[in-house]
Amino acid sequence: MSDAGQAIDELIEVMDRLLGPEGCPWDREQTHESLIRYLIEESYEVIEAINEKDMHKLREELGDLLLQVVFHTALGRKEGYFDFSDVAAGISRKMIKRHPHVFGDAKRLETGDDVMEVWEGFKRQEGKKYLLEGIPKNLPALMRAQKLQEKAARVGFDWPSVDGAVEKFKEEVDELGQATNKKEEIEEWGDIFFALVNVARLQNIEPEQVLQASNDKFTRRFNYIENQIKSQGKDFPEVSLEEMDSIWEEAKTKGL
Repeated sequence: MSDAGQAIDELIEVMDRLLGPEGCPWDREQTHESLIRYLIEESYEVIEAINEKDMHKLREELGDLLLQVVFHTALGRKEGYFDFSDVAAGISRKMIKRHPHVFGDAKRLETGDDVMEVWEGFKRQEGKKYLLEGIPKNLPALMRAQKLQEKAARVGFDWPSVDGAVEKFKEEVDELGQATNKKEEIEEWGDIFFALVNVARLQNIEPEQVLQASNDKFTRRFNYIENQIKSQGKDFPEVSLEEMDSIWEEAKTKGL
């Protein structure tokens, strides 16, 4: 058995012991539903490590994410539905089936777009009724909007250039100004965000990533404001908006 196989077996044994009669009370209380928050948290911590280009942290966070997979498969086996072998074998078979240009006799594909076109074909063969099926509704809204637009674009439902998407964005902003009630305003705000994602996508910009970068920038600058206020022996209620804005501009000049 390979080192990887031995390590996986050890992790499965650790999980089984935690869930056993003499195991951990907290682990034994968990369900697929109660573990959802941890699966999401660990996924985002992996993303954070990737964005920080911290390979040591990435290795650690991937381990935490793998633990969630093992945890869910252990519960699946306990309930009599599936185990880790079923999960691993299932994804292996899927990868082999969906890559006939690698594992079969299909012609070699030259680009990522070619691969995605074949991939969508296999999904339809597997029983997908609609093209947009399979995009999780619980994805972050910006990410889901991007994936919906990308799938529609693969069958030709897309702007010929980014100019059309920009004009659509402007049109949605105008419609917000023409809204006559709160319900219409809320709907138009959604349309504006969706249109803006389209503009970003057509310029090969990941909207989720650039917004997170702006969130990080805002956090750095606001932390600077807070530190400066504290260094003066003051608290927020004692400082005017004009003073805070001045410190904000100072943070900008420092490259924060």
